Amino acid sequence: MKVVETQEATRTLAEYASEIKSGTVVITDHGQPIAALVAIENADLETVSLSTNPQSFNLIERSRVSDEGGVSSEEMRRRFE
Repeated sequence: MKVVETQEATRTLAEYASEIKSGTVVITDHGQPIAALVAIENADLETVSLSTNPQSFNLIERSRVSDEGGVSSEEMRRRFE
């Protein structure tokens, strides 16, 4: 894992992204982590988008505890489009 302080982050995003092959790159602000560049394997853009969206987490959690039997993928797409 590489840690880069925002004030010292002078390279391009592409240059930092090329380093994720060696591990996660964490960006910090005054020592506190604020962002991370991580490798993504076996996922499409829609999966990544939903997995980083707090609304989708809430919807999935409500679905798990609901007696309704869950939310269809079509309903998820409708709610987030």
